[in-house]
Amino acid sequence: MLSTAKRVGNRIIGHPEQTVTTISTETYLKGLVKDPRHEAVNYLTSLFPILGWISRYNWGWLTGDLIAGLTVGMVLVPQGMSYAQLATLPPQYGLYSSFVGVLVYCFFATSKDVSIGPVAVMSLTVAQIILAVDSKYPGKWNAPLIATTLAFVCGFIVLGIGLLRLGWLVEFIPTPAVSGFMTGSAINIVAGQVPGLMGITGFDTRAATYKVIINTLKGLPHTTLDAAWGLTGLFALYAIRIICDQLSKRYPRRTRFFFFVSVTRNAFVVIVLTIAAWLYCRDHKTASGKYPIKILQTVPAGFQNVGAPVINRELVNALAPHIPVATIILLLEHIAIAKSFGRVNGYKINPNQELIAIGVTNTLGTVFHAYPATGSFSRSALKSKSGVRTPLAGVITAMVVVVALYGLTPAFYWIPNAGLSAVIIHAVADLVASPSQAYSYWRVSPLEFIIWLAAVLVTVFSSIENGIYTSIAASFALLLIRVAHPRGYFIGKVTLTRNSAESREVFVPLRKDGVTNQYVKVDPPAPGVIVYRFEESYLYPNCSLVNSIIVDYVKGNMRRGIDFSAIQLADRPWNDPGPTRSNSQAAEAANNEKPVLHAIVLDFSGVSHIDTTAVQALIDTRNEVQRWANRPIEFHFATILSPWIRRALVAAGFGIGTPAVELSNEIAPVVPYRGGRREKWWDDASSSSIKDIETHSESLPPTSGTVPIVPIETPFFHFDLTSAVRAAEAGVEKPGERAETPPVKYI
Repeated sequence: MLSTAKRVGNRIIGHPEQTVTTISTETYLKGLVKDPRHEAVNYLTSLFPILGWISRYNWGWLTGDLIAGLTVGMVLVPQGMSYAQLATLPPQYGLYSSFVGVLVYCFFATSKDVSIGPVAVMSLTVAQIILAVDSKYPGKWNAPLIATTLAFVCGFIVLGIGLLRLGWLVEFIPTPAVSGFMTGSAINIVAGQVPGLMGITGFDTRAATYKVIINTLKGLPHTTLDAAWGLTGLFALYAIRIICDQLSKRYPRRTRFFFFVSVTRNAFVVIVLTIAAWLYCRDHKTASGKYPIKILQTVPAGFQNVGAPVINRELVNALAPHIPVATIILLLEHIAIAKSFGRVNGYKINPNQELIAIGVTNTLGTVFHAYPATGSFSRSALKSKSGVRTPLAGVITAMVVVVALYGLTPAFYWIPNAGLSAVIIHAVADLVASPSQAYSYWRVSPLEFIIWLAAVLVTVFSSIENGIYTSIAASFALLLIRVAHPRGYFIGKVTLTRNSAESREVFVPLRKDGVTNQYVKVDPPAPGVIVYRFEESYLYPNCSLVNSIIVDYVKGNMRRGIDFSAIQLADRPWNDPGPTRSNSQAAEAANNEKPVLHAIVLDFSGVSHIDTTAVQALIDTRNEVQRWANRPIEFHFATILSPWIRRALVAAGFGIGTPAVELSNEIAPVVPYRGGRREKWWDDASSSSIKDIETHSESLPPTSGTVPIVPIETPFFHFDLTSAVRAAEAGVEKPGERAETPPVKYI
């Protein structure tokens, strides 16, 4: 009864009576999750990478971390306050974000070089979001609350992406797209800071970049005394940097000394400008309490109002349209920087863990009223060059920030705003892609250069948000175009020789592809054999195009099997009526000159995935070419990379059957049997025949001798292209008797 029900069920679902051994879902799932308990423990321990190296910490590492931590701290303090002003927040909020970023990242980092904290692009984005929310809800929420809430929501989203191990999503955004909006953002920031550098007011410095540039040029006659501090500071920053670089080249032995002198230029310039502002402003205060130049004035000491964040649901709803762009900036900027320094310094980061670090930093940062923070390229480069050894250098940097918060805030009172603008311009200018970098995009991929250029132009003439969306949308469009319009070639053979002694055959495209020498003679396969090479996965977006390419090539180069001259016009199909009576003889003569199609060889070496729609398209291709040739056509497959591709092709009726000519199998030595599921292999060295092996399918595989490298159940699947072409051409050279092809199975 049970066997009858099983037989009926198999008939209903179309299960074949004779099955071919293929990979099963059960095997896949067992390989995916081998030891759930062990995997869970590994997952939990991977959340805290510090556990893997803190027990080996030593005095040698401490020296490098101490130097790097102090060096980054001297740069982070002035930059943090500068970026807070860029975000339209009081300067102390930049120090809050700086402290939390460098401290928390230490415990979750997989990169020793990255320094987390306030950055220019994120700060400008926060400023634009604050402006947008405040314009829609005037005076309802203050700027710090908006920024803190944004940090919490974005941090929570990024944390979720990291915990769910979805960091691979970031890989969909290519380097030119990231570089494009970063370049546009840097230009936007520099343009917005120039008015502050010159003391020019009276217009919105966060408008589109071209408007800011025009208004700045109009306001040059109204430059104030702030320019004396701003321009002097900017000149000093670049002068120290250039002089130290030149002296390092001239005196290589003093390179490290000049490097640290150059590193301190931010702190040095800010200190000098602050002293100059104090000396000048203390005696020029007006009756109304104003100073002749803009200075920071009071900066509260220590952490203010530390506690649980206040998350307002209505504010979260107001921030919803802006959360995607802020989250994308957090993701992209940090991962790009971490990967870059990992490549340079010879280690590999874990993108998912880096996202967890960013998420935890921004989520916990709201306790200290920090605003969104991510990886900083300039400070990470500084940290790397300073000789950092482990992420623990962040703790040293955090101590520097705490000292600044509790001990130096009275001195911050006299820091000129124009000096902070100079610090921002000096730091951000390095984010602009160099001409050589832009040209390299053009040389590598002109289409990606266009994406880079579009991102720059949209960011400059519109906004950072639109620039990011443009670069991402264009990148996705290019990816889809490449998948939907894959490159593929009909290929032939070239015989290569070396020293007139050794020779071998290789397969290259029949048409000139710009890779091989154009004067090399390419021999087509034997008449009646077509060889086509895929260069992309065979999926639903491209399968129809590939189907058309193969079928059109067959109709253009192979003989039609039906003689239309013997068929009445009324009996011909409407969409393929064949030649007219007037030219039927000439058409028939031309048709007879073409070879009879015998086999099609498909090189799957570039195919990593295949889906249901593509398999159906392959079935349609087989039906169309067999209808054209009016005879069965062999389909040979070479270099199948995945057992799932093999399973899909077998389900569609490919690979099985009897070839026109059966060649001897290529064999290889076996390994000792250790148990497990066996397939029907032929041991050429054993005394058993194929029939005996198939009859006793449960017997053990051979423990010695040789077996075919691919299963004998699928004679049309070949290990490489050479064996596939040889098998296809053998049928042309020695036709013999053909076995009927298996019925076509539609899915």
